Amino acid sequence: MVSRVRVWLNRTYAENVFFMDQLRRNPGDRAVEIHATHGDPDSPVLAAADTAELEPEGLSPAAYVEYALDQCVRRGIDVFVPRLHQAAVVAHRAEFAAAGTALLAPTPEAVAVFEDKATAYAAVHSVGVPVPPWWRVRTPDELVSAVEELEAAGHQACFKPAAGAGGVGFRVITRAPFSLPHLTGFPGPQVQLDLVVEALRRAGEPVDWLVMPRLEQPEVSVDCLTGTDNRVRLAVGRTKHGRRRGFTLDERWLAPARLIAEGFGLHHLSNIQFRMLGDRPVLLDVNTRPAGGLHQLSLCGVNAPWAAVRLALGEDPGVIEPPFLGQDYTVVSGPRPLVPVALPRQRTESAGVLLPAVPSPAPAASAARALPL
Repeated sequence: MVSRVRVWLNRTYAENVFFMDQLRRNPGDRAVEIHATHGDPDSPVLAAADTAELEPEGLSPAAYVEYALDQCVRRGIDVFVPRLHQAAVVAHRAEFAAAGTALLAPTPEAVAVFEDKATAYAAVHSVGVPVPPWWRVRTPDELVSAVEELEAAGHQACFKPAAGAGGVGFRVITRAPFSLPHLTGFPGPQVQLDLVVEALRRAGEPVDWLVMPRLEQPEVSVDCLTGTDNRVRLAVGRTKHGRRRGFTLDERWLAPARLIAEGFGLHHLSNIQFRMLGDRPVLLDVNTRPAGGLHQLSLCGVNAPWAAVRLALGEDPGVIEPPFLGQDYTVVSGPRPLVPVALPRQRTESAGVLLPAVPSPAPAASAARALPL
C-alpha cells in the first residue's frame, strides 16, 4: 500500500488554494494531506488545508528555521514548500532532510542570486540571456540621471525595489504635472518624477531601486520544473496580453528560461518572466517559487504541483510534454471558504513565545477543507 504524502505550505499566496486542489487531484489518486500556516487568520489557504496553524509573528530568520523544523517533526511533513524566509530555510536543507522532510525549493545559491534583481540581471546577462538596460539607484540625483538616459533613448522609465515580489513598489515615471484628471478613474502606476524626487529629498535616506524601461506586452511567464541534476522536466509559457491569457511552447521564451533554470540551480518549481523591448524578448523577473498562476497549466493537461512533489520525493516524473495547449482564456475570481473563527494562539513553555494552537484535521468538503470550530 502506498503511504499518504504530507505537504506543508507556509505563509503562501491565496492563489495557492488551487495548488492544494491539484495535489489532491493527482493522477494516481494518492492520498495527500496538506498542512498550512499563515500570519493572517483569514487567509483561504488555512481553510483549504487539512490542518492549519497561525504562525508566530516577529521571528528572526534563524528562529523561523527552528519553528519550521519543529513543524516538520510534529506534523510528519514529507515535503515542505517554503515561501516565507525561503533563503534561511534552504540553507538548512540537510537538517530538514534529517527530520525526514524534503524541501521543494532551489539551492541557496540560486535564491541568493535571484532575491536581488540587479544581481539577477547581471548574472543572467553573463550567460547570454537578454536583459533590459537598468540602473541601480539610491539617491534623487541617480534617479534623475537614469530617467534622462532612458528618455534620451526613447524609453519611458519605471522603477521597482531591487528586492521584492508581486509587483509591490512598481511605478512608471511621467513628466506630466499632477492635475485633476489623475484623480479620475482608478489609481494607476504612474507617478510624477518631480514628486518622487521631492519625496526622496525629504526622506533624507537612500533607497534601493532598479530603474529600467517600461517593457511592453506580451508578458510570458515560463513555469519550469527542474531536477537536482539540473535538467528541466517541464517548461511551459503562459502568455498575458491585457485580459487575454494563453500558452506557448515557442523557443524564444522557453530556451532562455531553460538556460536560467539549469544554469543557476533553480531546482523544483520556478517561474521566469519575459516582456518585450522593441521586437525582442528580455528578462523581466525570476521567481524561485511556484507562481500563483501555476494551476492554469491544468488547461494543458498538466498537474505541475503533483509532478513537483513527486520529484522532491525522489520519484522522477521524467520529461513532461503537455498533451495539448489549452485555448485562450481570462481569469475570473471566485469565493473560497475561510476558517469561521480565528485560530487561537498559545504560549510555549520554553521561550514565552506565542505559538498557534494545533487544530484537529477536518473532513473534506466539496472543494476545500475547513477547520472545525
